[in-house]
Amino acid sequence: MTVNQKPVWMIYGAYGYSGRLIAELAAERGLRPVLAGRDGARLARLGERLALDTLTVDLARSKQLLDAVSKCHTVLHCAGPFSATARPMLEACVAGRTNYLDITGEISVFEAAHALDSAARDAGIVVCPGVGFDVIPTDCVAAQLKEALPSATHLSLGFDSRSILSPGTAKTAVEGLAQGGCVREDGKLRQVPLAYRTRRIDFGDGEKLAMTIPWGDVSTAFYSTGIPNIQAYIPASPRLVKQTRRLNYLRGLLGLGFVQRILKNKAKKSMTGPDNEALQKSQTYVWGEARDDAGNIKTARLVTGNGYKVTAHGALGIAQHLLGSDQPGGFYTPSKLVGSDFISKLEGCGRISIE
Repeated sequence: MTVNQKPVWMIYGAYGYSGRLIAELAAERGLRPVLAGRDGARLARLGERLALDTLTVDLARSKQLLDAVSKCHTVLHCAGPFSATARPMLEACVAGRTNYLDITGEISVFEAAHALDSAARDAGIVVCPGVGFDVIPTDCVAAQLKEALPSATHLSLGFDSRSILSPGTAKTAVEGLAQGGCVREDGKLRQVPLAYRTRRIDFGDGEKLAMTIPWGDVSTAFYSTGIPNIQAYIPASPRLVKQTRRLNYLRGLLGLGFVQRILKNKAKKSMTGPDNEALQKSQTYVWGEARDDAGNIKTARLVTGNGYKVTAHGALGIAQHLLGSDQPGGFYTPSKLVGSDFISKLEGCGRISIE
């Protein structure tokens, strides 16, 4: 039986901030995903409100998970931090011959998913992590820059967002502090200090100081474009750059289990995600720059809506694409799966301009 014979699709982690936004948008569009997660009470409340079926599933119970996943055409995995949750879901999807999508931005998860390319091909399933704001906009920018400058050897990407973080994103950020920075050099990932590089960038709202971050494109943009040298940036004041660099001396302490628990609990209590007004009104500026060894440079800019709104519309759009197509199996990035112009088809997003 192929995955296309399976009518059911699942949103796992549907009661988290991003999962809930996606579930609400799906219900609004008349779609009927199964809402899943390990907290039955929270699922029941959400399912009742949206008139959608629910299924309590614990990622730690592999047989239960496989039984649930194998009945589905596609799983949209929204329960982070994905460093802890992606592997069991990925393994279940490969074994159950079920398409896998997630909204991660974590480099280690992208690399683990890419390592399953051959297994996904054999199973006839699509494995495409990063179908939210991480990394749809920047991945589309990367792909279009490669089209504009095929000889590119260096790629820089970044975004300027003032959005409040959700609890899940904040917890992932806490994990990232202990892991340090990451860039790609000569085709290979390289661990570097936090705030490894700084430069001034006009993301689309005026020139600002910016610092490198370990954003998912350091992994995915390489698979989308083949460009061997990649860095990712966000705006940062001189004070923030200094504070971030000081954390390099504390990374050993930040990685301790009890310190992580304290910081994650604090993040969970203090970060609520943007309210509805912010979701509808705030903008995000996305930027990219490609250059080659001859000194040629192409610069791309894009304005999108709030990142969490992009996540909801982008993830649901890609899920709908899979549900309506017979895609060959294997590992994909968003631009490889749905095209480099996909971001411009989403509500609140403009077109990528390249100069």
